[in-house]
Amino acid sequence: MIVARSLLLFLLAALAEIGGAWLIWQGWREQRGLWWIAAGVIALGAYGFVATLQPDANFGRILAAYGGVFVAGSLAWGVVVDRFRPDRWDLIGAAVCLIGVAVIMYAPRTGR
Repeated sequence: MIVARSLLLFLLAALAEIGGAWLIWQGWREQRGLWWIAAGVIALGAYGFVATLQPDANFGRILAAYGGVFVAGSLAWGVVVDRFRPDRWDLIGAAVCLIGVAVIMYAPRTGR
């Protein structure tokens, strides 16, 4: 149950951070305006709070693991939202990152 909760929190964090960055990108680079940028800033702030809900108490571990989620999530966002087509190297890289997430977050540790 703890792993499922952690994975859900990583998914929510990815949506907030990647979505927030995308909204700012749209507001600034695609000239959609300040409301898009403001929504992006709010989403990025939400990401910061979601990360604090992870069951592990180590900030560095959470952020390091989230980096792998961010890599894979960014590619997935690009596929769904921007119709980006990742190549095999993108997919292999994302898989390596997600394996790293699993090792960092869910490997058995003594003293837990």
